Amino acid sequence: MMRSTCTACWAVADRDETTMKTPGPGFDSLGQDLRRLLGSAKVKTDPEDLLAYSSDATRYYAQGNPQAVVLAGCVDDVCQVLKYANRQEIPLTPRGAGSGLSGGSTPIRGGIVLDMKRMNKILEINKGNMTARAESGVVLANFHRAVEKERLFYPPDPQSMDVCTLGGNVACRAGGPRGVKYGTTPNYVLGLEAVLPDGSVINTGGISVKQANGYNLTQILTGSEGTLAVITKVNLRLLTLPPGRKTAVIVCDSPQIAAELVSRIIYEGAVPAVLEYLSVGAIWLMNSYCPIPVALDGQAYLLLELDGSPALIEEDLEKIKGLSSQMKAREVKVIADEKQAAGIWKARKNLSPLILRIYQKSISEDVTVPRDKIAQMVKAVSEIGAQLGITTGMSGHAGDGNIHPGVQIMEVTPEAERKAEEAIKLIIEKGLELGGTVSGEHGIGLHKSAYLIRELGRDQIELMKRIKYAFDPRGILNPGKIWPDEQS
Repeated sequence: MMRSTCTACWAVADRDETTMKTPGPGFDSLGQDLRRLLGSAKVKTDPEDLLAYSSDATRYYAQGNPQAVVLAGCVDDVCQVLKYANRQEIPLTPRGAGSGLSGGSTPIRGGIVLDMKRMNKILEINKGNMTARAESGVVLANFHRAVEKERLFYPPDPQSMDVCTLGGNVACRAGGPRGVKYGTTPNYVLGLEAVLPDGSVINTGGISVKQANGYNLTQILTGSEGTLAVITKVNLRLLTLPPGRKTAVIVCDSPQIAAELVSRIIYEGAVPAVLEYLSVGAIWLMNSYCPIPVALDGQAYLLLELDGSPALIEEDLEKIKGLSSQMKAREVKVIADEKQAAGIWKARKNLSPLILRIYQKSISEDVTVPRDKIAQMVKAVSEIGAQLGITTGMSGHAGDGNIHPGVQIMEVTPEAERKAEEAIKLIIEKGLELGGTVSGEHGIGLHKSAYLIRELGRDQIELMKRIKYAFDPRGILNPGKIWPDEQS
């Protein structure tokens, strides 16, 4: 087995595993065994600690009760706990920040939660090669700041970037608003260090931008949601930091005009770095957070950011103004005040918490459809809400077709829950009918697993199961995810 250079962990990690006791019923001795293996400071078993790890951000959806939490400090910790869990056939759920929206890090089978946040070192920023190496627990916002100090740029920017980790982003194929121009996390992953369920370490890919060396295990692990291996380090491609940016808001008299304009803007080549669709309700909520509010004089809005050289920004902005006029948009407002622009983007980032100021519960979907079907999807979501008598909303990264239909519940009751579940089902089915996918960036986890077979078919699900078995023959890693239990 490949060894980590983390010498601080060796003293405990090299202890003889033959002294470990087999856990009794209910994993009664699990905490004791893990403390003997890793040291007391890295193992949590108190009820209040376990509760904090019982779900990801979808606490409303499902929860699990782990018997122990391990705070990994280095690769050796990960190797040791995986070898132990594999030998004892104990379920193990890897976890980054727990900010996911699919139930992916919810430990529904109990066992061990492996917290990776302590592995948070940026190991290298290589300006000459325009790449970086980092441990999987690095917080994305910290990584952004570090590379931008070197005038480099890492585009992926999920809304949870202030807390989410690189490893979690890779495991879920995280997206973000900049996906329209720059793509999402998988477009930047060059290689990975990962630990297999038996405790062995593999290094996939590398630091070269082009690689054609057999099966692409890097991309198989990217998006595997912790079901195949535990990602411990990532190699990432970087870009040059754009020299300028400008924010604008396109005000439209109807959702259909806004949705159709998205497709036209992309087709004409004036591709913004960010192109967000927002309903009038979303703007109203954001205004409660913005120091300088956006005027509520439309029925739908496109919020966009252009980046690049000043000349390119102005050229694209003029093209967008012309297209907006042709498509009968009401107005293009350029936000010249940088503080106002920052306030608008911060409010957009905090839209989900703002919704919860009003509603007891909000369910955010991430159905993705072809760009030319966005208008149909927007209309369908509104009709579904009216049909069921439930509040629906719409926002999302419309530039790449990744929209976020929302279902809001003012007061949680069994009837409201039933209507919300039916609305989600109809929304996902409509997205598939339009040629879309059940998830553009949140992943499948628990939340979308029942719909995956509808999109991919049984043959692809069975192939995925065979890949899972090749990596994890004892089925210990994040069990019960991606496909429902009855399909396992």
